[in-house]
Amino acid sequence: MKNITCNTIIPLLILLAVSVTACEGAKLATANEQMERGEYFDASKTYRKVYNRLTKREDRPLRGEIAFRMGECYSRLGMNARASAAYANALRYQYPDSTTTLRLALSQQAEGKYQAALKSFEDYLAISPSDRIARNGAAGCRMAIAAKGNPTRYVVKNNKVFNSRRADFAPMYFDSSLDQLYFTTTNEKVTGDRRSEITGMKKSDIWFSRKNERGEWLRPEPLEGELNTDMDEGIISFSPDGSTMYLTRARRSPSSDTGVEIYTSTRSDAKWSAAVKFDITADTLSDYGHPAVSPDGKWLYFTSNMPGGQGGRDLWRINLRERAGSLENLGEFINTPGDEMFPYMRTDSILYFASDGHPGFGGLDIFKATLTPSGGWRVENIGQPVNSAADDFGITFGNGESGFFSSNRGDARGYDHIYSFELPDLRITISGYVIDKDEEPVSNAVIRIVGNDGSNRKEIARNDGSFQFPLQRGVRYVMLAGAKGYLNARQEFQADDAEEDAEYSVDFILASVSKPVVIDNIFYDFDKATLRPESKAALDEMAQVMRDNPNITIEMAAHTDRKGSDDYNIRLSRRRAQSVIDYLISAGIQPDRLQAQGYGKSRPKTITKKLAREFPQFTEGTQLTADFIETLEPADQEIADQINRRTEFQVLSTDYPIY
Repeated sequence: MKNITCNTIIPLLILLAVSVTACEGAKLATANEQMERGEYFDASKTYRKVYNRLTKREDRPLRGEIAFRMGECYSRLGMNARASAAYANALRYQYPDSTTTLRLALSQQAEGKYQAALKSFEDYLAISPSDRIARNGAAGCRMAIAAKGNPTRYVVKNNKVFNSRRADFAPMYFDSSLDQLYFTTTNEKVTGDRRSEITGMKKSDIWFSRKNERGEWLRPEPLEGELNTDMDEGIISFSPDGSTMYLTRARRSPSSDTGVEIYTSTRSDAKWSAAVKFDITADTLSDYGHPAVSPDGKWLYFTSNMPGGQGGRDLWRINLRERAGSLENLGEFINTPGDEMFPYMRTDSILYFASDGHPGFGGLDIFKATLTPSGGWRVENIGQPVNSAADDFGITFGNGESGFFSSNRGDARGYDHIYSFELPDLRITISGYVIDKDEEPVSNAVIRIVGNDGSNRKEIARNDGSFQFPLQRGVRYVMLAGAKGYLNARQEFQADDAEEDAEYSVDFILASVSKPVVIDNIFYDFDKATLRPESKAALDEMAQVMRDNPNITIEMAAHTDRKGSDDYNIRLSRRRAQSVIDYLISAGIQPDRLQAQGYGKSRPKTITKKLAREFPQFTEGTQLTADFIETLEPADQEIADQINRRTEFQVLSTDYPIY
């Protein structure tokens, strides 16, 4: 349906073969005239009748020529499967125009037959290696093949409330309230009874839908006022204040080619006035359509085939405040030898448009162009599933990454329909528990999380010690947990920058300030105070505890098992405690915050709840004295001795001065 406003004027074709009968010649001349005027629907029917009557062997060259023209008609009607079949017939009958292979490649691509299309593009590039449309088409096929099974996160749905049994397309929000959506429709209730010679449908009108109090879209209705006529109207944009509508209207005359022009209409008391032509240049032969007003109201963007462009239809703009001398082509970053259409300015530096000239998935694709500091544009295909093998165009944005667009995907007739799209928020979270050294929950702990994106949040742990924070992808975070009667604990991590949901997990184990805390994984050489290399991770973690709690002083205590004399064990444990102190000092901890103490075997360990879970042969609260251990089996004696051999720290004060 988009071709009402973006038809390509076909040049006068060569004279027909003299072997055609007078009757067939008259009908073929009619078809040619219809096609030249852009009446593709009528032309395709007339060509088909002539084609079916050409059954003799000597008619084969003419059948090839007519097949090519039928392919052109079907292509412009969005009937891509029929177009591919017609172009294939043209090649079968050895139609001499080399672009037939290119046209076949483009229609195959629009069907989503990427492997076949790629071969056709490559066949054409073998004879025209510099053709930009073919190069971009081949690149688009490779992109589509590579992207198979890996779409973007956009969710696309057919919005049935707006769609009729005919074509509905080019949606546009009325204003920032986002409670009215205007669009172009060819439904059976539009103004006028005549059907379009271009599409075979009724000529398009502009309709709209509004939301009810529950935020639901209501059944569409025609605009009030004099705007809609028995001509084709559609593809609109509004001035920032909503008082002026810019629209496209088709000019139609039996004696001239079909073309399009830009008109304006003004709004008063919810009614729209009769449209008035908006003159851009004195050139009356070129087409001007698809108006789009910039958010600041300064520029009108549009599409045109006027001279001075890159080929096909280009995007242009004109200053609405100083029109004289302000007309400019958007340049080669945006425009290609193909068609660029349906501009939409989301911001004053972000442009969306449809193109079949940039590498895409087939037909028209929607592209995002961002203005660069140097004045150029960075153009990117917005990907599947918004784009498809079919024609995708006419996008408008609502809140965030959501809105509506048009597509003729899945419709063999080539009819366009309105689709919604939405990019769901990524669900990236980090959750965990705050527990003590005995693995019991610490309720009411305070957890802070600070990101290098400037975010800074706080949460209170629940009664079971759990917490959860939402995250942003690619951000580096620092987390700190603390509670009354406990030391602070710190964690650092970076969220993945992949565009997918993710859930991270981290637990904080808080040390009590009122009782000794065992430091796990501190190892010494046998019968010596020398720290073994595998102790480094635990020692570094202890140094970080001291940095995270700069106001504390501690006693570092070492304990031995029951073996050996009291005097020997006291000296050995003191040397071991001092080894830990020396390591912490070397790590930058102030010496006057640290005190070494060796207890030997004088303080046997009492079994905690955590130890009882780990070693169920010992009851919680049992003290591992020498007398108790001697009652155990040899294997359990060794375990008990191992538990008693420990290094632990005890907070002495929490008022160390911080400078």
